[in-house]
Amino acid sequence: MIRFTSRFPRLAARASAGIAALCLAGVAAAQALPVQTLRAGMHLIHAEVASTPETRAKGLMFREQLGPNQGMLFIFDGAGTQCMWMRNTLVPLSVAFIADDGTIANIEDMAPRTEDSHCAARPVRYALEMERGWFAKRGLKAGSRIDGIPGSR
Repeated sequence: MIRFTSRFPRLAARASAGIAALCLAGVAAAQALPVQTLRAGMHLIHAEVASTPETRAKGLMFREQLGPNQGMLFIFDGAGTQCMWMRNTLVPLSVAFIADDGTIANIEDMAPRTEDSHCAARPVRYALEMERGWFAKRGLKAGSRIDGIPGSR
């Protein structure tokens, strides 16, 4: 902790508060996830990318809302039977499980604040969470394609 002493206590207090604000801003910036623009036909998706065990574990927990066409893309280390749950997730979501070639394997609707498992119908490397019903409203289903996924073929 930095401590300022001065014959000018107000100036010292302002300097301490300024440094504290800069430190907090740095922590917030370090926690921001990269955003990837994806396409589902003519629809654009702005997806935060969760590609580490820590960011995948946190997911969309504690969010009170998502913006229009915003979601989260989970990138796993390899194809597998990926499963998602909604512990501490406040908004209802739909998850599309996506194969290496960008095709949707299956889509599951998930209720908030539950620990029910929702799993891929076949081994996949990606999962895309959006507000519940987002995929259905746009006519997207198993076999539809999501383009722009980093590392997909």
